[in-house]
Amino acid sequence: MAEAFSVTTFVMAAQLPWPDDASPADALGELDPVALYEVGLRRLCAIRKISALGATIRGAVTTAPGEEVAIELETGQRPAGTIDWVAHGEAGIRFKQPIDMVALLNRKLVSQPGERRTMPRVELRCSVGVKWGANLAAATLRNISARGLQVEGDGLPPRDTILSLFIDGLIVPTGEVVWRKGNLAGIELMNELSWSSIMPWVREASRKAAG
Repeated sequence: MAEAFSVTTFVMAAQLPWPDDASPADALGELDPVALYEVGLRRLCAIRKISALGATIRGAVTTAPGEEVAIELETGQRPAGTIDWVAHGEAGIRFKQPIDMVALLNRKLVSQPGERRTMPRVELRCSVGVKWGANLAAATLRNISARGLQVEGDGLPPRDTILSLFIDGLIVPTGEVVWRKGNLAGIELMNELSWSSIMPWVREASRKAAG
């Protein structure tokens, strides 16, 4: 049986992880567990997206918007915050203090067994060159993980197209378009990207974005 792969997204931009242009149903797959502390109770939930400023969690949240809560991540970090919204089985938590996303990623990687250490899904915007046959298109990266990436752009190739990807500072294996939706494309890589190659790139891209 194939190992379940988490689709929890780590947003590197200094922004709240909402509003979200993807519906909760789009996040199909395993999500990282998170403990929610509300009015003295500990409730096990799952985390769909997290950024330096907040998190979108999935689960039975009973606390009303404006109430104070805390979450405990797998890595042991326990940021406090307030409920911003509750809808469709999810809740948005706005942190009282920003968290260090690079440090969070490092802790997540270190917490995994060395032989199975895998880079999670990271949301980070940058330019991507997409080449298939004699065609070349410019696109924008939306997110990337060890197994694939999502890009946005006009004139992207159809499903089942084999293509090459060019990202400044990162060597990306050949990929295949596995889904299309409007001007979005999901690309599965032929070979897994190692965490040791993605993490330095994420760190540098985040540093440049912070300016």
